Amino acid sequence: MIGAGCLLRIIAFAATALLLSACAVGPDFERPAAPEVEGYARELLPAETAKADIAGGETQRFVQGLDIPGQWWALFHSEALNSMIEQALRNNPTLPAAQAALGQAWENVYAAQGAFFPTVVASYSPSRNKTATGVVFTAASSGPPFFTLHTPQVVVSYVPDVFGGTRRQVESLMATAEFQRYQVEATYLTLTSNVVAAAVQEASLRGQIAATEEIIKIETESLSILRKQLELGQVAGADVAAVEATLAQAEATLPPLQKQLAVQRDLLTALIGRLPSQEPAEKFDLTALQLPQDLPVSLPSKLVDQRPDIQSAQAQLHAASALIGVAIAAQLPQFTLTANAGTTANQIGQLFITPGTAFWTVAGNVAQTIFDAGTLLHKKRAADAAFDEAAAMYRSTVITAFQNVADALHALKSDADTLKAAYAAERAAFKSLEIVHRQLQLGAVTYLALLTAENTYQTALIALVQARAARYADTAALFQALGGGWWNRADVAPRKEWAVEFVP
Repeated sequence: MIGAGCLLRIIAFAATALLLSACAVGPDFERPAAPEVEGYARELLPAETAKADIAGGETQRFVQGLDIPGQWWALFHSEALNSMIEQALRNNPTLPAAQAALGQAWENVYAAQGAFFPTVVASYSPSRNKTATGVVFTAASSGPPFFTLHTPQVVVSYVPDVFGGTRRQVESLMATAEFQRYQVEATYLTLTSNVVAAAVQEASLRGQIAATEEIIKIETESLSILRKQLELGQVAGADVAAVEATLAQAEATLPPLQKQLAVQRDLLTALIGRLPSQEPAEKFDLTALQLPQDLPVSLPSKLVDQRPDIQSAQAQLHAASALIGVAIAAQLPQFTLTANAGTTANQIGQLFITPGTAFWTVAGNVAQTIFDAGTLLHKKRAADAAFDEAAAMYRSTVITAFQNVADALHALKSDADTLKAAYAAERAAFKSLEIVHRQLQLGAVTYLALLTAENTYQTALIALVQARAARYADTAALFQALGGGWWNRADVAPRKEWAVEFVP
């Protein structure tokens, strides 16, 4: 008599022998090499940017190989910004959604790994039966027509992974889990970057609103002067009407800015996981933000490791590579081992003590598809095409990543030059307006000179605010383009704890 334990040992021995001689068909994944370039642009990157004598106009230095802190936004030295990001990380639903997707991916890996082991099913089948005693030549026709059977048994089945199809499937699922892991990092980076960008945009809008209000104040004072001159007969009514029209135009630019600010506040509220009626108390102004002066410039060879989107694309490429092996293994013979052992008796007490009640079966099966109208062949070709697609998407992701960094570096250099010029233009326009304003009081200039000076100053002042905001925004964009320093965060487990290198 062979018991269930013996059957399990037989199955395990056979499985081990097959696996030791087995190999995983299909290509072994090789990580794509980093682009062989030394920089992000044809021309050499300047060591530092231009400087303007205004808050936010500090010189920024480009430091090759400087690492990125995990909480890079803290470099702006804004408690309000730090608070908003903490609330976003705690309450925004996109992050737990990405983490749940990661958990799901790993559970799928664990479920697939179960195929490496035999499946053991225990069953118990009691039955009450009646024989057909009236049938001629029936062996049981002379005995009692009613009887009971109790049949407990253990069934063991196992599909040996002879050609590595199961291992390739698990490898693909592990790569998918790695993809989801980097999707969590991408979600984290996107969320924090969006909060910083929204805060900078709010500060910019507040600056533009303040500038517009200052312009309205200046034009109101100019209109008051002209009205007094009109009473004295020194200017015509048409002159006053022209200045009134200019003032009305300046006032008309204020409501759209206030609307944009309200929308921006709604965006920030949503980013921290609240409803619009739960608007946070934190507010942002350009004067409350400090411009980071030492900017990291990662080596191109390291960028592919730092960018979560590149790592996600690489994981998708790995998953597609493993599925080629799955498709190849499906074209090869399929092996199955099964065994069952049990006992059957008329009474439960006789199941394990009465001789002749035990039974067992050990069987093997090999199946090879001979004709399927090309189904397996086309599935293999589809896997090859999916790999080619993933490879192309990986190259596209790398190109986009390098473009993002190059764009940010060019923008930072241009922003510094723009701010320096904008500050000089604003100072010159303001000085010109002061001169014209004094001359107007003395009646030495006409309203046309006043309108020209006011329009020039208005344009220069708004441009200055926008230029200041652009430096903060593009600084944040550079940190985002370089990967955001997720590898330096204290709440991220080392890679060895969550990624398993698959060895076929």
